[in-house]
Amino acid sequence: MVNFKRIVQAGRVVFIARGPYAKRIAVIVEIIDQNRVLIDGPCTGVPRQAIGLKNLHITHIKCQLSHGCGTAAVQKRWVKEDLTQKWLKTAWAKKLERKSLRAKMTDFDRFKVMVARQQRNRILKSFRIMKPAGEPKSTKKSVKSK
Repeated sequence: MVNFKRIVQAGRVVFIARGPYAKRIAVIVEIIDQNRVLIDGPCTGVPRQAIGLKNLHITHIKCQLSHGCGTAAVQKRWVKEDLTQKWLKTAWAKKLERKSLRAKMTDFDRFKVMVARQQRNRILKSFRIMKPAGEPKSTKKSVKSK
C-alpha cells in the first residue's frame, strides 16, 4: 500500500487552482463532505468559504488546527507557524514565481536573455577549446576467441 503524504484534513494548507482566488493559499478548517471543504486564508485575502476539492491542490504543509475554529484562531496559527514563508520556500512556489516572471517578460527582456545566453555559450565554447583533449572516456577491451 502506498503511504500518502498529502491527506485532506483540518489544518492542511491548500493551493487554490481555480476560481476568483486562484494562485493563493489557504487552510482547510472543516471537511464538509467527500467533495467539499471549508477553507480560510486570513493572511492571503481568501475569505472563509466552502470550496470543491477539484479546485484545490493539497500541499505537504500542515498546521495544528482544531475542526471548525474561527478566522481569528486561524490567523493566530498562521502567523505563529509562519505558513506564508514555509510556502514561499517550497520548490512549487518558486516554480510558480519563475513562471509568472517569464510570462511578464517584454520583447526586449527576451532579447536580453537571448544575448546573455549567447555570451555564456561563447565563453563555455572557448573553455572547451582550451581544454586539452585527453584520453578517450571509454576504452573497449578486445575479447579473444578460442
